Amino acid sequence: MAERNKMKDMPVNKLMIQMGIPMILSMALQAVYNIVDSAFVGNMRVGSEAALNALTLVFPVQMLMVAVGIGTGVGTNALLARTLGQGNREKAAKVAGNSLFLGVIIYVVCLLFGIFGVKAYISSQTVDAEVLEMGVSYLRICCVISFGIIFFSLFEKLLQATGRSLYSTIGQVVGAVVNIILDPIMIYGIGPCSEMGVKGAAYATVIGQVASAVLLLIFHMKLNREFGHGPKYMKPNAGVIKEIYAIGLPAIIAQALMSIMVYVMNLILKFNPSAQTAYGLFYKVQQFVLFLAFGLRDAITPIIAFAYGMRSKKRIQDGIKYGLIYTIALMILGIAITEIFPGAFAMLFNAGQSREYFIDAMRVISVSFLFAGINVAYQGIYQALDGGLESLVISLLRQLIIILPLAGIFSLFVRNGQMGVSLIWWAFPITEIISCFVGYVFLKKIRKNRVDVLN
Repeated sequence: MAERNKMKDMPVNKLMIQMGIPMILSMALQAVYNIVDSAFVGNMRVGSEAALNALTLVFPVQMLMVAVGIGTGVGTNALLARTLGQGNREKAAKVAGNSLFLGVIIYVVCLLFGIFGVKAYISSQTVDAEVLEMGVSYLRICCVISFGIIFFSLFEKLLQATGRSLYSTIGQVVGAVVNIILDPIMIYGIGPCSEMGVKGAAYATVIGQVASAVLLLIFHMKLNREFGHGPKYMKPNAGVIKEIYAIGLPAIIAQALMSIMVYVMNLILKFNPSAQTAYGLFYKVQQFVLFLAFGLRDAITPIIAFAYGMRSKKRIQDGIKYGLIYTIALMILGIAITEIFPGAFAMLFNAGQSREYFIDAMRVISVSFLFAGINVAYQGIYQALDGGLESLVISLLRQLIIILPLAGIFSLFVRNGQMGVSLIWWAFPITEIISCFVGYVFLKKIRKNRVDVLN
């Protein structure tokens, strides 16, 4: 009841800080998984360049698994917060239970892909036998033991929906620490563990994810007492599942489009393996920065959704205002770090032949962070106010409709030798600026039709 009162009565400015900081840390730590793997793999004694390229190629599928888990969690988060705001405990229990049922289905799909689809996927992006072998080994392990990341994503959102974001952060920290400790032990072969190379990086990652999921399961069962628990609530309910995905499907598509974008960019850059690897490394740094915006978005969504369930016009307006202000501040910090220290990141990854491409990408693409962060905040606001379609349109513009044709066209000039690879990187700032303008138009429309009409 205290958590519910906090969502109802605490000033929005203070509530967003209190909920946002743990969520931001949680998302930042989630990005650490891939950064840590790449840093340790890049310093392997043998085959480090091939290993970095392999991790670049597997990254879109890892993102896709996270996309489906987090997207389902986002729908659960917003629907659960709104349902609790309406005081409907029975429906809240069904929302939570059905999200876990969906998690089982998602895991089965990932498992089947891990067994049957991994080799075909990796071979579509490279003809290098060493890269292919490393990529298949790493990705198969991540898919077969993907239940950790899937259920962590769901339990994280269930805790965030009730205002307990601190506990989701604790779970994330535990998983990240486990991953960081196990990475050098399993990759390099320290102590009783034999040297496993890229396979060791994969095992360290999934073990950390499973540790996080188990801990958050315990927190969920012990702390989320606003609604009931048990297998009976996991019985599929078509109405509840439809409501979850009415909100969550745009988030899934948004995250999935990121996977598609990275995959297609890998194909566009296939003519230059060093540029391809550089893009993969930069994307992990970019995700670290943008995950700060995603973390704040995960505070924006339940706060505004709860206020929308209460029909509190002022709290909705405050949620929009402070959400955008804090997002802009975070993105300015991210731009400063990436523009000032690109060499330090290149050294962290031991980028080798990809170093100059990596630094160039960082200096150009980081300009887009401000507009990208605002777009992420817009999408969190849309999702809280039943604006799933608007959220989907922004995602399509950012990660498919504008970015890929632009990058493809720019790559033609590169191949003709008329301009450098850096021309491709400029497709990112151009895309985010156009999408941000469209997002502002959508926000004005949603405020007029769904917020201003409230008493």
